[in-house]
Amino acid sequence: MRRWMSLSLMIVVLTTAAFAKDARLKRLETSQQGREWDAVGRLDLGGTGFCTGALVAPDLVLTAAHCLFDKTTGARINHTKVEFLAGWRNGRASAYRNVRRAVVHPDYDVSEDVSSERVRNDLALLELHRPIRDGNILPFSTAQRPRAGDHVGVVSYAKDRSEAPSLQEVCEVLSRQEGVLVTSCTVDFGSSGAPIFIFDDGRAQIVSVVSAKAESEGRNVSLGTALIAPLEVLKAELVAGKGYRVEPNQAERRVSVTGGRHDTGAKFIKP
Repeated sequence: MRRWMSLSLMIVVLTTAAFAKDARLKRLETSQQGREWDAVGRLDLGGTGFCTGALVAPDLVLTAAHCLFDKTTGARINHTKVEFLAGWRNGRASAYRNVRRAVVHPDYDVSEDVSSERVRNDLALLELHRPIRDGNILPFSTAQRPRAGDHVGVVSYAKDRSEAPSLQEVCEVLSRQEGVLVTSCTVDFGSSGAPIFIFDDGRAQIVSVVSAKAESEGRNVSLGTALIAPLEVLKAELVAGKGYRVEPNQAERRVSVTGGRHDTGAKFIKP
């Protein structure tokens, strides 16, 4: 198996010209600013941390697989303790839903050393207890992954912006390798699972999900999973009835970042 070093070396030689074109993060604090992004929400993991997720159907939330594992022990957390807060802003959500089932990509291996294979399979689907049927909260469609040089955007929560999502409407795909999308999008702890969008005729379509954060020439880059084929695998897992069982003695504690806060977000990977 080819390890992460191949991707790390590729990142290092990227030019930095793309970063100059990136838009800054825009905080979506008001309902007017964030209305079209209400299908993106914060995933609260039993009160011990959070990730970002996005609706791809009225009852399905797409996120990163590693959000459902304890970072220290590698044990699955209890998905029934996870709550999806659609459009969470300043203490209120447009919709609140608990999770009925959760499936992770069958090829995702939490115990594996960091590698391109681990990142490209870092995908999970959460089935909600009740669909969100609100005309103002519309699930996103998905699209094939973009090419290097294409412009994308990301909507995410993070450790210093946990109470409202932020939009970076313009960042760039720097490279694609072994099913991993490398972009110049700004992510941080809590951004794991955040949708990466391409804008086609004014419509936002999800093309990847934030898996990790890396560093290139002193600048941060984000690493996204492959999407279309892995997503079909996850849907098939749901149809097959997978995802009900919670492993015994599962851990729910996350690793502390500062004080009482626990991190469940994008992992730092430095080449």
